[in-house]
Amino acid sequence: MEHTPQKDTLRIALVGDYNPDVLAHQAIPLAIDDAAAVLDITADYDWIATTELSSPEDLVGYDALWLVPASPYKNVQAAFIAARYARENSLPFLGTCGGFQHALIEYARNELGWHDAAHAETDSDGRMVIAPLTCSLVEVTNTIELRANTLIAKAYGREEIVEGYHCNYGVSEAFAAELEKGDLRVTGWDEQGDIRAVELVTHPFFVATLFQHERAALDGRPAPLVQALLRAAQG
Repeated sequence: MEHTPQKDTLRIALVGDYNPDVLAHQAIPLAIDDAAAVLDITADYDWIATTELSSPEDLVGYDALWLVPASPYKNVQAAFIAARYARENSLPFLGTCGGFQHALIEYARNELGWHDAAHAETDSDGRMVIAPLTCSLVEVTNTIELRANTLIAKAYGREEIVEGYHCNYGVSEAFAAELEKGDLRVTGWDEQGDIRAVELVTHPFFVATLFQHERAALDGRPAPLVQALLRAAQG
């Protein structure tokens, strides 16, 4: 059996509407550059505005996909196209904040049969997968417990982490119960037991978090999940 050589140059698709004022958007290139330096590879990234993404074909040729924060997206269908393309094509995937929320909705619609799966920020009817948080997590930092032996726990090398958020929406109680039935498993919780990270157990690397771990790069700290994404993309 031939061994496929590891790639030393990666192409990363950053799907989302770039805004220089969004802290996470400032952090993402730094986090990728830092992770690439640690792995001694080159990682090129393209910001793909949601208004520019209309078909899965637009994502062909990338080695990894990151559905980035700052929703509502200008074209929400692009977020669903991106999440589904990565999920169905075993493409290494990271979703943070809005990316986490929309990856869950895409999964609900196309895998769990919730065809009316909705987001409370933008939808007035349908079954809410994403609902308002009882306590806002805008610029809040807290402790997250990770499920042992998962992609996320292996990336961090421990089972308790402290990360920051910038959001007002999380997983609804109705959908939290539904998640027990599929292959998208909860792999991180906060101290109240609320869902903060998920990963797809049938996929080589599909991880989504409500917290914005990439912001570590703004303080010069490594972002373990970004390193893990690039490592997965290397093959």
